[in-house]
Amino acid sequence: MNELYLIAGMAVVTFVIRYSMFVVAGRFEFPARLNEALGYVPPAVLTAIIVPAVLMPNGESIDLSWTNAYLVGAVVAAVISWTSKNLLLTIVVGMAVFFGWQWLVG
Repeated sequence: MNELYLIAGMAVVTFVIRYSMFVVAGRFEFPARLNEALGYVPPAVLTAIIVPAVLMPNGESIDLSWTNAYLVGAVVAAVISWTSKNLLLTIVVGMAVFFGWQWLVG
C-alpha cells in the first residue's frame, strides 16, 4: 500500500510542476539570451547520459580500447551523423556496427 501512495505522490508532484509552467506560459516572456541558452539543454543532457555509458560500459573504469563495442558504435554513429545528417541512417548503422563489433570481439 505504501508503494501506491508513493506512486500517487510522484504523479501529483510531476503534474503540479508541469502544469504550473502551462499556467504562466502566456503571461511573461523569457529574455532572448535565456531562450537561446535553453536550446542547449537537450544536447547537454543527452551528452551527460550517453558519454558515461559509452566510455564506462562496465561501470567501473574508462575503457578506450578497440574491444569496447559501445565506443566503436558511438564513433561510427557520430561520423555517419556528421556526414549524412540523417537520423535514421545514423541509428541503423550505429546499432549495426555496435552489434556486429560486439559479436566479432565478444
